[in-house]
Amino acid sequence: MSDVVKAAQDSGVPEWARDFSVTGRVVVITGAGQGIGREVARQFAAAGAVPVVADLNLDNAISVVGEITARGGKALALPVDVGDPGSIQTMVDAVVAQLGRIDVLINNAAIFATLAKRKFELIPQDEWDRVMKVNINGPLVCARAVAPVMRAQGWGRIINIASDAVPKGVMNYMHYVTSKSAMIGMTNAMARELGEDGINVNCIRPGAVATEVDRAVNPTQDLRKTQIAQQCIKRGMEPPDLVGLMLFLSSPASSFITGQTIACDGGYTHSS
Repeated sequence: MSDVVKAAQDSGVPEWARDFSVTGRVVVITGAGQGIGREVARQFAAAGAVPVVADLNLDNAISVVGEITARGGKALALPVDVGDPGSIQTMVDAVVAQLGRIDVLINNAAIFATLAKRKFELIPQDEWDRVMKVNINGPLVCARAVAPVMRAQGWGRIINIASDAVPKGVMNYMHYVTSKSAMIGMTNAMARELGEDGINVNCIRPGAVATEVDRAVNPTQDLRKTQIAQQCIKRGMEPPDLVGLMLFLSSPASSFITGQTIACDGGYTHSS
């Protein structure tokens, strides 16, 4: 038991409330140097977890850790290229060496913002291959790398990220939609294989999230208004909207939930 967890228990916090806690949990978040991952890392740290800010751009990762430590939190910045299995294993080994365990993996890194809209027959083969390498192979290899660590602990959480582009079949991004469809199937199969090891695997299907990251094709104001009009909750989605669900799926309170894909999109796909 970590000193942080023991301190929380000694503080008189009710047991049921501790079930929802991520205090002291080591949480690896890929692609956490910017966008959604950055906000997830900041909020997990605020909740008492120790986020590992794993990103291709180490400078960005170090900057996020600086934001966290400035607020009194703890975090670790590490470089990782999720398209490179060797880089992933090096990152995981470094986490274990420095923090001693891995409780949660959030497979957040993906290629999307840099993609141009193209009909599927015009997508260059090398671009298709690159999206599959990062968006599908990356989460698979990350899960393979952390599974032995979690299995030895007898406890773990893997959270995969899909997209509401899957049920909508969004046009002109077929490689992205295909890769995010695969995340749902991967989650289902992985949950079956890891359940007896005390490892829960779930998937979140977020809607369109506004972040500081520039996109090759930014949605028009009219498109944003149309999307919001189709939601049950009539406002734009922000990164913090995902955090509550991620915190829950990372906590002991979700111990009997696995193999699920949960939409977090303001009811956008529900209302279609």
